[in-house]
Amino acid sequence: MSRAVLDAITSRFDVLSTHSHCGDDTAIVDRAIIQDLARFLKDDPSMAFDMPIDVTAIDYLDFPDHTGPRFEVVYHFYSTTKKHRIRIKVPLTADDPTMPSVCPIYKGVDWFERETFDMYGVVFTDHYDLRRILMYPEFEGHPLRKDYPLRGYQPLVPIARLDKDNEDPKLAKQDLNPEVPR
Repeated sequence: MSRAVLDAITSRFDVLSTHSHCGDDTAIVDRAIIQDLARFLKDDPSMAFDMPIDVTAIDYLDFPDHTGPRFEVVYHFYSTTKKHRIRIKVPLTADDPTMPSVCPIYKGVDWFERETFDMYGVVFTDHYDLRRILMYPEFEGHPLRKDYPLRGYQPLVPIARLDKDNEDPKLAKQDLNPEVPR
């Protein structure tokens, strides 16, 4: 049934590509059409996608054989009446990880978009309350980005030493909690 959804999307919108790898019907679209596409998925009676399941991102930094933009924002939608599902992917470059929010169409993606902002640094324009949801406001960086340091210093959380067998030898003599002037 989701193949029919892909066909309806491609006939109505300028889609970058589609696939059904492992049975997961997916449309890859430009960020410029995400709000119109979400409105179509929700409001068209033949689509009736009334449940946003998830919003997340993928960071392809140093991913083997990946040639596209660094990030993809991924939406999963489900129709409780039609019993079909669809995955929508939106590629974003590292230089401009911004895209329109789907919150004005699906209120239920509020926290999902905030989590994606917090963890990956994707900025959702038009989001009415885009602020950190898992990390504290002073947290520096975005912890699910591939270039985030494993033992990165954070201003409000001291870094504990590991036991001598597990500590990185490069950090053995380094001050992990430097005093930062405030």
